[in-house]
Amino acid sequence: MGLKDYNFRITLIDKYIIKKFLSTFFVALILIIGIVIIFDISEKIDKFVDHNAPLGLVINYYFNFIPYFSNMFSSLFVFITVIFFTSKLAGNSEIVAILAGGVSFKRLMYPYFISAFIIALFSLVLNLWIIPPANKSRLAFEKQYVKDKYSEFGSNMHYQIKPGVFMYAESFSAWNNTAYNFTLETVENHRIVSKLSAENAQWDSLKGCWRLNEYRLRKFVGEWQKVEVGERLDTSIVITVEDFYRRQNIVEQLNYHQLNDLIDMQKLRGDQMVKYALIEKHTRFAMPFSAFILTLIGVALSSKKRRGGIGLNIGIGIALSFSYILFLRFSQMFVHTGTMPPGLALWTPNILFALIAAFLYRIAPK
Repeated sequence: MGLKDYNFRITLIDKYIIKKFLSTFFVALILIIGIVIIFDISEKIDKFVDHNAPLGLVINYYFNFIPYFSNMFSSLFVFITVIFFTSKLAGNSEIVAILAGGVSFKRLMYPYFISAFIIALFSLVLNLWIIPPANKSRLAFEKQYVKDKYSEFGSNMHYQIKPGVFMYAESFSAWNNTAYNFTLETVENHRIVSKLSAENAQWDSLKGCWRLNEYRLRKFVGEWQKVEVGERLDTSIVITVEDFYRRQNIVEQLNYHQLNDLIDMQKLRGDQMVKYALIEKHTRFAMPFSAFILTLIGVALSSKKRRGGIGLNIGIGIALSFSYILFLRFSQMFVHTGTMPPGLALWTPNILFALIAAFLYRIAPK
């Protein structure tokens, strides 16, 4: 007697498929990570030597390297794994035997989706809790021992540091932690009530505050204004020097709650860098969800026995998986250009490939 579609009890066949799926996935992932690490070491070994990187820190760097690249390649290997072992099942006529035994194609997808759920959960845990602290250590190591020291200048920086208080700096020098042509304006009821300007604002690391040099403070009261001029003034501005150093990859180091806090702060300040935080936030959820879509596409493509063997199926799987990853990266451009909001842009590849998956499932041999 065949299994019914509504019977979700895990059977021996389900355990067999789940075991094959997960074991093939993690073995393939371990192999590719090993290859990537070997190539990465060969590429960076000269910089490790030049910067006198301690062996212990190098080993720790590659331990932190593993989660980042495991998650990066997970979508690719979900697809390849499904294509590989499902093609083998089809080639050995095992799928035909399963379907002939009364198991519907819909029910056959059940162990696949259990496996996809485990991989998606694995990817989500990596994204939200494991990768951010690992990235913090990894990027700090790269900054110290891999990348060249930089002394760059930011320009035309505008921040709303709190409601009604706006800061502007014409430029910022990382060499001496100094913001030039600094201005701080306080606005109430759409009117400027005070304007503090200075030739430069230098960060005092001992006091943890900004020291204004050659400053001028203008306070507006009705039709009158009071002007105060001085050579030096220590301020308690809530923005810190780290905010000027904040780069695109800072979002990679933040857990989910920290990322939300950063987004709220950057929205308040009107910081254009908020788009990187929003991209990171939506990517962390869109990527794990893709495991279900790519699994369905993989099964639909490889469940039929082909005369040419599994080579064609693997080729199609690699092409589609790379196109998905490329499309996911390309969708970020819509955010940068302001064409689409981050949520819609980052989920568009999943929506499009879900439609492809539904079509392939519909025409798949049952």
